[in-house]
Amino acid sequence: MGTITVTGLGKAYKQYTSRWARLAEWLIPLSRQRHVQKWVLRDISFTVQPGRALGIIGVNGAGKSTLLKMITGTTQPTTGAVHMTGRVAALLELGMGFHPDFTGRQNAVMAAQLLGLLPQDIERLMPGIEAFAEIGEYIDQPVRVYSSGMQMRLAFSVATALRPDVLIVDEALSVGDTYFQHKSFDRIRSFREQGTTLLLVSHDKSAIQSICDEAILLNEGKLAMQGEPEAVMDYYNALIAEKENSTVRQVALDDGRIQTVSGTGEATLGRVRLLDRDGDPVDTVDVETPVTLEVTVHVRHDIAKLVVGYMIKDRLGQPVFGTNTYHLGQAQGPLAAGDVLTVRFDFCASLGEGSYSVAIAAHDSETHMTKNYEWRDVALVFKVMNLSVPRFVGTVYLPTQAKVSTSESAREVQAAR
Repeated sequence: MGTITVTGLGKAYKQYTSRWARLAEWLIPLSRQRHVQKWVLRDISFTVQPGRALGIIGVNGAGKSTLLKMITGTTQPTTGAVHMTGRVAALLELGMGFHPDFTGRQNAVMAAQLLGLLPQDIERLMPGIEAFAEIGEYIDQPVRVYSSGMQMRLAFSVATALRPDVLIVDEALSVGDTYFQHKSFDRIRSFREQGTTLLLVSHDKSAIQSICDEAILLNEGKLAMQGEPEAVMDYYNALIAEKENSTVRQVALDDGRIQTVSGTGEATLGRVRLLDRDGDPVDTVDVETPVTLEVTVHVRHDIAKLVVGYMIKDRLGQPVFGTNTYHLGQAQGPLAAGDVLTVRFDFCASLGEGSYSVAIAAHDSETHMTKNYEWRDVALVFKVMNLSVPRFVGTVYLPTQAKVSTSESAREVQAAR
């Protein structure tokens, strides 16, 4: 079983005012310091226990790739230490370690040797590597003629040919086609079920929330947040949408969930209720029941336009359905400070059994990414029960009819028997 322990990890690079200052520092080692330290990561600490999965998220430049390079030993840290146990397989930069003039097969053999596999093991595993990569005759062609997707297929196939104790995966999987991404994540899930410890860097919210037990958010080289994947992803999305004079805060709810609230405050969300057909508030509904989501918005400053939207998420935080008044042709504006609007979304609860949460947003355009007045996650929680439709599985109810017919030839065969 593999573990990862990161303690006080930091990375700084020397920054010189000019190349002459760099040369002077080299030639006159006892002279004054001619550089300043530029920290790209500082004071990062976390532990991944055996069989657990940790997701790492953050905007480009936050230090994610640098962190993985230090964990895998390809870059030395300035401060702190990393301790890992078990056999480690890492998939970092695309095609890292591949020689462009060697064939895919030759590169696969060399990469497997670097992973510590013996020649007899490599020979035994090679057919499986070829089959999983699915690059056909290109396996015996130079890597320089490969597309980025083909390089990723081969690299992933080699790194996961034998189940590792620790698997570290960077954004490399994002360059592959959808088919291979699904195939790769199926293998990762299979490894997890067998006890592999996973460290995953991805911008894919669904991947982080469906695979990982915990997530950390890197922001400006520091550990901004660590916790449940849904709460961390919500905070990450709020940071992306954050604009000048806007705020981001998190509140612990009574049920233990973390609610993220962000926005400029030019318009704020008031009461949010789920109503039945009689207009009474409900927190449990039957499948296919007509309901109304009622949202009250208070306008605090004059605004040109107001768009209100909602997103239903399942218990893992995966989006199930979302829309807003922009797409429904009901955007409002201009509005004056003091205006109060009530928006009602009428829909049928065509959802599977389970618990769901609703995120609400008030903004000025098609999405909340332009000007976000207020975004509130977990604004409402409700349950769906199946009391009236045939049993089914999944998060969406699709009314289905089955028709079975038997051909005449089939009847004749059955009669002959």
